[in-house]
Amino acid sequence: MNFNERVASHDALQAMLGAEGLSLGDVQVQASETGMLACTQPACSSATDLGAGCAAIVLGRPRWPEAALAARAQSDGQAAAVLAAWRDGGEHVLQAMQGNFAVVLVDSRQRRVVLAIDRSGIERLCFTLVGETLVFSTSARAVARHPLVAASISQQALYEYLYCHMVPSPDTAFVGVEKLLPAQAISFTGDALTRRFYWQLGYDIDHSSDDATLRQRFMELTEQGVARQNDEQRPTGAFLSGGTDSSTVSGMLGKVSGKAAETFSIGFDEEGFDELEFARITSRHFGTKPHEYYVTADDVVEAMPLIARAYDEPFGNASAAPTYFCAKMAREHGIEVVLAGDGGDEFFGGNERYAKQGVFEHYHRVPALLRNIMEPLVMKFPLGGSIMPLRKAQSYLQQARVPLPDRMETYNFLHRSPLLEILEPDFLQAVDTERPLELAREAYFRCGSSEMIERMMHLDHKTTLADNDLRKVTRMCEAAGVEVRFPFLDDDLIAFSGQLKPEHKVHKGRLRVLFKDALRGFLPDETITKSKHGFGLPFGIWLNEHGALKQLAEDALISLGKRGIVRPGYLDYLRREHASGHASYYGVMIWVLVELELWLQANATP
Repeated sequence: MNFNERVASHDALQAMLGAEGLSLGDVQVQASETGMLACTQPACSSATDLGAGCAAIVLGRPRWPEAALAARAQSDGQAAAVLAAWRDGGEHVLQAMQGNFAVVLVDSRQRRVVLAIDRSGIERLCFTLVGETLVFSTSARAVARHPLVAASISQQALYEYLYCHMVPSPDTAFVGVEKLLPAQAISFTGDALTRRFYWQLGYDIDHSSDDATLRQRFMELTEQGVARQNDEQRPTGAFLSGGTDSSTVSGMLGKVSGKAAETFSIGFDEEGFDELEFARITSRHFGTKPHEYYVTADDVVEAMPLIARAYDEPFGNASAAPTYFCAKMAREHGIEVVLAGDGGDEFFGGNERYAKQGVFEHYHRVPALLRNIMEPLVMKFPLGGSIMPLRKAQSYLQQARVPLPDRMETYNFLHRSPLLEILEPDFLQAVDTERPLELAREAYFRCGSSEMIERMMHLDHKTTLADNDLRKVTRMCEAAGVEVRFPFLDDDLIAFSGQLKPEHKVHKGRLRVLFKDALRGFLPDETITKSKHGFGLPFGIWLNEHGALKQLAEDALISLGKRGIVRPGYLDYLRREHASGHASYYGVMIWVLVELELWLQANATP
């Protein structure tokens, strides 16, 4: 988009589409003097108001609480509703939208372009500004391929990937290209670009309701969330890992649909990794129609290059592989829409680190004078490292002294060894090693609550959910040919989470207190009490046993060692430690590095 000169061309658009394996024949194009808008059908809704000089494209499934706008969306399409709301209230249109969406709105008369994504970050938009030209897409790779942009891969982003195992927003894998954060919008006026958050979770504790009332409200909203995502016109199923989230969604899907839910579960023929029995417990409890698939090492050999090609940025979450095969199984059984349980942890207090970090926060309640006396005594005690109680006390103090959110990265692989032993000096000199922590601090302190638990969940909403888990599930489902929806990210349910006290989420080491208490009697007892697992992958173990997988990984590591990013000596260290009995632990970093190399190869990086 450029309001001052005509720069758009079909050649430029074709270059962007080609980055994602598409052609002009795959999209609907709206062209004007200011630029081009292209969208795939029927995934997108588009509309033009020639009289007002406006055009809009909407991706996703927005929901309109206002009846008139909901009726307009029903009759004329989502983009028409956006234009109607824009005419009436300008950028307040974003507050009127709920659900999952990415929206692009062009107002030629006001010389303004607005880009925005939904509150949870389910959808995605990437962009860059080249002079007076705004280039944008759902794919960072597509933006980078625009001839005016021609962005190279960012060394900084590669460091952030090694640190976070994905590239955290707003950064992308390409120099100068950004991606929107959840509930973020940009406004471009031809000569300026501004960023803002149009929504933030409010923390307004409901003191008038007792716990029984809150539990009932939770169940009602959860059922409503599943009902809103259930598609009565298309075959719909649910992922079922056997945990509380997926089990709740599966049970509620059967309830709202009035028939046995089709559920899809993944297993691994490896001790300590297979959780199919928990999925079976849920299936029997609710009478679902279960479908199971055992992922093998051969599957992983197939999946690793597929994952590298599918993502527009390097992505290192190994559970993308079982997610893909679970989605593929659903598609093979005729399912078009699958419901997933993501989001329950980040809004209701389900991640184990919330309880762990609370233990360290107790230290900061000790008076500073007493801490100043205690710390030297413990940390400098002669031979303290060889005395178990003192060694534990020293470890506790070392971690407790690190403030949040930095403390959450204490065990990060890049903190376990000096960076100069991990990364090549020239690469290290070219990057800002503090950037990942700066991004985490920004999200942590932007939270509307001063409570530690709420701040940690706010950070996880961005990094664990939007930047990682949602990218994992949505992209792998897309690759498998199914649409995924997230009932726990229903806007009313999220708003309800802000009305709960912190102790309703985490209390004395208990996670998701109200969440689990509300589900007692609905879920099997075994499901309520089981520990968290998810689709964990025994990659590190299989790497020692499976020849083709070992060869794939070794070839990738050798190639990566020649790129001037990771020191070959560190790669050798990982190989030794992995082979010496720490297969699962070191397998995590090996997966991250192999996927990086495969992604670099897929994106033709010399």
